[in-house]
Amino acid sequence: MNGLTWEKPVRYCGMNTSPTRFGRCARALFLLVLFLTACTSDSGTWERIQKERILRVGLDPTYPPFEIGDENGLRGIDVDLAEMLADEMGLTTEFIWIGYDGLYDGLLTGKVDLLISALVIMPSQMDDFAYSIPYFDAGERLIVPIDSDSIDIDELSTIAVELGAQGHVEAMAQQTVSPMLQVLPYNTAEETLTAVLQHKADGAVMDGINGRLLLQSHPDLRLLPDPVTTEPFAIVVRKDDQILLRELNEVLGRMGADGRLDNILLNWLDK
Repeated sequence: MNGLTWEKPVRYCGMNTSPTRFGRCARALFLLVLFLTACTSDSGTWERIQKERILRVGLDPTYPPFEIGDENGLRGIDVDLAEMLADEMGLTTEFIWIGYDGLYDGLLTGKVDLLISALVIMPSQMDDFAYSIPYFDAGERLIVPIDSDSIDIDELSTIAVELGAQGHVEAMAQQTVSPMLQVLPYNTAEETLTAVLQHKADGAVMDGINGRLLLQSHPDLRLLPDPVTTEPFAIVVRKDDQILLRELNEVLGRMGADGRLDNILLNWLDK
């Protein structure tokens, strides 16, 4: 049976708690992650994990649908991902609740073996930590009517956005290179999609999490496959734990290739 260790929850302090917690990441970041993964040094963590057969996972279960912790237990995308990873490696999971601001400190001090908590790859953390290959992209996406022929933001004349959200920022940036583009801000994400449904806008720009969740109740709209921006979520380990990182990446690769990773995401984001 999987273990669950509860610590006193800590609310976000001064952090962006929207689904887009950090800004977009450049392509060079992915190359750096792959380069670091190629290393094979290890601090002994993988040896201990194999001996104890337990994978200690740190997360902050206050960010649905990726992690939710309440009277009904612990669940979410990251929980399902952690359990599938552990099962594939012949391990059991022990989930340890850490407030969001303390996640990296908890990993650095050895409280947990890794973090799976909707964390964006951050170059500023790479002196002490290493990231897996991404398992989800929460970047901005374009939403258009299901019968629209548009495939790119450059093809739109009007774009609906949620006021002050990252999609608003990206649309304004696009307007600097396409001066004829009209950016139409609305107070809520729902109002933004309604504007597209009512043909007040050709499309909407929204983060990949909210976009997929809201489309569940809007079958007349579709999410275009190419992201406007990238914001990759990845698993975090200590920089010296390269054997653990290599094992995680191998399992993630298999899960991505055989569709199991997509099934986890579909279960929480598209149903």
